[in-house]
Amino acid sequence: MKTSNTIKLTSNCRKNQFLPLWVGIQFCVMMLAWSVMVSQDQNNKSGDLLPKAIKKEGTFLIVLGTVQDAGSPHIACKKICCAELYNTNDFRRKVVSLGLLDTRNKKKYLLEATPDITYQMKALKRFEHNDSKETPDGIFLTHAHIGHYTGLMYLGKEAMNADKVKVYAMPKMKHFLEQNGPWSQLISNHNILIHEITNQKEVLLTTSLKVIPVRVPHRDEYSETVGYVIQGPKKSALFIPDIDKWEKWNLDITEEIKKVDYAFLDATFFDGKEINNRDISQIPHPFIVESMKKFEGMHIEERNKIIFIHFNHTNPVLNPESAESKTVEKNGFRIARRNDIFQL
Repeated sequence: MKTSNTIKLTSNCRKNQFLPLWVGIQFCVMMLAWSVMVSQDQNNKSGDLLPKAIKKEGTFLIVLGTVQDAGSPHIACKKICCAELYNTNDFRRKVVSLGLLDTRNKKKYLLEATPDITYQMKALKRFEHNDSKETPDGIFLTHAHIGHYTGLMYLGKEAMNADKVKVYAMPKMKHFLEQNGPWSQLISNHNILIHEITNQKEVLLTTSLKVIPVRVPHRDEYSETVGYVIQGPKKSALFIPDIDKWEKWNLDITEEIKKVDYAFLDATFFDGKEINNRDISQIPHPFIVESMKKFEGMHIEERNKIIFIHFNHTNPVLNPESAESKTVEKNGFRIARRNDIFQL
């Protein structure tokens, strides 16, 4: 009996010697899990979780970027809006782009060829459940300002040396690419194949997806500017990332919103305060405060269709916790966040 008790006591003592170590390991594991959950929760609020494959069949619109042409952080900006991003090495924000994904027909498309196209092509690929190529089946351009077409350079011989990627462009945009280098080299080397599109004439992409270009007024130095109506089997969307004031358009924006289920609208600036160092007449985008005022009389269901996008680096709604973001949402509008998914 003594021998047996001694053996049990010795065994228990050995277990107790490792108890502090085991508790420490458990504590570390718990803290690691908690930090991951907190990080994921914070990222989710900003739309920054890594893309996950969409496993159900259907047609989807995916937000791949929300920022104005020059990005955020912005070149030469010393304001707090960009300084903090540099200091924390935070480069998650991407230039405005939408992805279209038809899982039934295994096709995908980009709206805009931005300077962030490298990330955006990979992100769109990650949303696919099937093991397909990374290159989109087509790219739609809105106009010839730097954030909307210069990503085409990465399709050239210095980068991926793509093979006849379809690029959809209006006549003046097509002519601009054909007549000016280095874009003309993409054509002569057969990296891209330009398909000319026509104002308000639909482009049938699959049995479940079609796109219609719509001319809008903007600074057209090198090309015309279009928005797009995207029609899926169940729902439709309007995408106007760049436009001058709504009053300059020959169409009534409130009526156009009523025709669709989602309206992604130019929201470059929240108000005039953030650009007090520039002549606003040279960059006449509709302010968010102006758009909210214009649409305030619409029914709440119509207002909820409106999803603001294309934010200047100074725009406070880039921060989902800002007072301005909360004001927008309180008034029944929405704010586009990267990796948002909308079924069409």
